[in-house]
Amino acid sequence: MSPGIIITPLANDELTGPRGEGYRKMIEMSSAKRAGTPDEVGNVAALLMGNDGAFITGSDFLMDGGVTAAYWYGELAPK
Repeated sequence: MSPGIIITPLANDELTGPRGEGYRKMIEMSSAKRAGTPDEVGNVAALLMGNDGAFITGSDFLMDGGVTAAYWYGELAPK
């Protein structure tokens, strides 16, 4: 699992810190338009560890609400 910006005390510090404006812009440009929650990470973990995920192997689940795609392929893409 590769969670992106998940609302935790550390993420709150980052979002209000010196680089916070950049992180907030990335979230704003993503398809979800919000950060993730710890419960959402837990839901994917439960899937992977439970019977419903028994046949899933060798996969990485990018859980970022589209932030990575917005960064690399949207208007924020490095030139």
